[in-house]
Amino acid sequence: MNTTSTPALNGHVAPGFEPVADAFLANWTDHDEIGAGFALSLGGELVVNIHAGWADRKKSVDWAADTLVPVYSTGKAIAALVMARLVDRGLLAYDAPVADYWPEFGAGGKSAVTVAQALSHQAGLSGIAEEMDAGDWFDAAKIEDRLARQLPLWELGTGSGYHPVTFGFIADALARRTDGRSIGAILREEVCGPRSIDFHVGLPESEHARTAEHAMPRQVPDLGEPNLPRELAFLKPWSSPGRRGATEWRKAEFPAANAHATAAALARLMMVYADHGRLDGKRFISEATLADLVKERVSGPDKVLPFDLSWGAGVMRNTKPGFYGPTPDTVGHSGWGGSCAFADPVHNLTGAYVMNRQHHHLAGDPRPVRIIEAVYGCL
Repeated sequence: MNTTSTPALNGHVAPGFEPVADAFLANWTDHDEIGAGFALSLGGELVVNIHAGWADRKKSVDWAADTLVPVYSTGKAIAALVMARLVDRGLLAYDAPVADYWPEFGAGGKSAVTVAQALSHQAGLSGIAEEMDAGDWFDAAKIEDRLARQLPLWELGTGSGYHPVTFGFIADALARRTDGRSIGAILREEVCGPRSIDFHVGLPESEHARTAEHAMPRQVPDLGEPNLPRELAFLKPWSSPGRRGATEWRKAEFPAANAHATAAALARLMMVYADHGRLDGKRFISEATLADLVKERVSGPDKVLPFDLSWGAGVMRNTKPGFYGPTPDTVGHSGWGGSCAFADPVHNLTGAYVMNRQHHHLAGDPRPVRIIEAVYGCL
């Protein structure tokens, strides 16, 4: 076992992409990486699929090709694809009110909130206002009831406010009320399972042993000036699921917050965004639905994240601040601690970075930014 500061590199690097591997390994020297993986798909071909380091904090278990890692909000980009598939099947419409499918949601002045607005963080529900136990997140019916009754936390139509956990509950409620299945079940039965893609929302206990152990951030993120939407989203004792232990958390389905994946699985799924709605070269959603998914729904200063953001229906658009390389048409998403996935339709390129050393950056973590810069230097 290698316990030097820079571990051995494992995996595949196509000729011409060696600088990507160099940038990846530099994170152990410069950013105290523990274990990580990175994958890059170009034109549907996996030109980089690398991993290094350790799956545990003690550095006693090597990171393997099939090591799974929680990617937190990076999974929102995949949840957005599931929602787009429901739109493509005619079960949902982006411009229809959420209350058309979930009548109770219309309470509290939310009757006009559309599916696209909810998926672009405009529903005013960045967190649960009613004080509750962190374990209540494991009861979907209870959370949905609270979201349906809650008044918006800001005047609707005045911009986005990132919904770190509630995004997934709104999307999942819509999926179950239209398709009859949860987002996790659709992924298992229809998307990832048949294609052997190692991406999970609701991780079976049989797979927990190959999941990496996280090291928590050493400092709190800079959220900017405090306000109620930010406090409810991140800072209350009940802002995120807890009190049930790691096993129950991994098994639960939180589409916005606890997806588990390898970098290669994420890069493969993100090809839908880069390849005109195709996955593995076959039609996944129509080009028209993809265009509706990625078009700008709102932009400007976010009320929760301290950034100017441009949102599609569940994905960050790279127009600003440009976390995912130089192409404005790129879309992607970042997860708590540093993970990210991105798709560039101009270059037919996707990439994903996963790790277990969590940093405090809410987006634009310097580790994946460095790798992505190296990617574009190789093109």
